[in-house]
Amino acid sequence: MLGFLLRLLPFWVREPLLIVIGSVLGVRIMYLAVRDHDQVAALLGVVFLVFTAVRVYVVVRALRARRNPQTRPQPGAQAQGRPHAQTQAQPHPQPHPQTQAQPLAQTHTPAGAVGTHPGPVAPQKEPNVWGQALAAVALFGALGGALWLAPQVLPADDSTPKPASCSDDEDEKLPRAFKETPQAVTGEELCKALNRPDLAQLLGTPGETATTVSGSNNTAALTDGKVAEPEAEVRFDTYTVNVSATYNKLSTAQYVKLMKIGGDKNVKTLTVLGRPAVYSSDHTMKLQINLGSGGTGGPVEQGPLARTLSVALDGKDRGGFYDFTVWSESGALPDDSVLLHIAEKVIPAIPERTAR
Repeated sequence: MLGFLLRLLPFWVREPLLIVIGSVLGVRIMYLAVRDHDQVAALLGVVFLVFTAVRVYVVVRALRARRNPQTRPQPGAQAQGRPHAQTQAQPHPQPHPQTQAQPLAQTHTPAGAVGTHPGPVAPQKEPNVWGQALAAVALFGALGGALWLAPQVLPADDSTPKPASCSDDEDEKLPRAFKETPQAVTGEELCKALNRPDLAQLLGTPGETATTVSGSNNTAALTDGKVAEPEAEVRFDTYTVNVSATYNKLSTAQYVKLMKIGGDKNVKTLTVLGRPAVYSSDHTMKLQINLGSGGTGGPVEQGPLARTLSVALDGKDRGGFYDFTVWSESGALPDDSVLLHIAEKVIPAIPERTAR
């Protein structure tokens, strides 16, 4: 379609336009090829430059032909000189007396005859070269302006990956423990508080985008479904972050004693937003599920190490806590300050209730 439109343009519009486009593309592609050491791009740039050189050569030849036009012989002069040459080459036999005057009668032309000696052909009106050149420049400027304004006028490209978002399932039935705990938040609310636009930057991986985001309304294990424990999780390529809220009567001080009794040597206490908190470490569980026929999966194995920051639900430490946990498939962990910054950003965004 573009080639057909170019062929419809006049010569002095089409050729300058092709020269400008070919030179700009050729120089740009050659620059990128030299910068990236790309041989294919270099070959493509050479093709554009050769094409441009050919078009320049064609335009130069056309300009020279216009400046030095060839002289054309007058049609009248040709008509007058032709019979004279024929009469000189004709032999002189002795003609019959009756036919001697016949050539004279044939060559005699009346003075009023029309069309015997046509006059010079009127020169055709040639197009204005400067006008066509200006039209080419204006056309190229219009195309350049359209390409410049296209990203601002046209809708944005939707092919870029978008970060995952939390599902908004308000019709989900909450467990009974949530109804008996008025201040408990839902997994959806935890998910929205955790899935921050700057979460990847807080983790030290600002170029990554969340691949999986989820929130669930669970209950604490070994409590017969009586303790609400909502949680949310955001997964990146490098790290996975999980936050949960446990609404029991266990204070952070009691939780620290239990961890020390259990032999956890990575316990470190601190204060976060005026609330008692504690760092701890534990291994995740790795469960392999076989969905094929005849298999139920492998045994539960020990997964990579995870680091957790537990923060009391309030400054008075009357029971319950938030758990901020981070881990990676490779086993690498960020600094403890990363969990601290995440907790300081997420906790104020979690809604606080006094009744449901």
